[in-house]
Amino acid sequence: MTASHSPDPDPDPRTSTGLEPGGGVPPGETPPAESSMPGAGPRETHSPTKGWAKGPMTAIIALVVLIAAFFLVYALVLLL
Repeated sequence: MTASHSPDPDPDPRTSTGLEPGGGVPPGETPPAESSMPGAGPRETHSPTKGWAKGPMTAIIALVVLIAAFFLVYALVLLL
């Protein structure tokens, strides 16, 4: 097994700089960066669509048109 495919993603504390015995970090030191695990977790196969669905968008547009028509009729009644 090569070093890049090691099963343990954590760094070896004996070879890491800036670590105290027991794995602690002294004050003023930056801890080592986290390792990435690109293969971790289940594979996501579902990708939901972006944007609004046709049903809710149609209902919102219909409601806006009805409200606009109400105010238009109300304004015409006030003018006559």
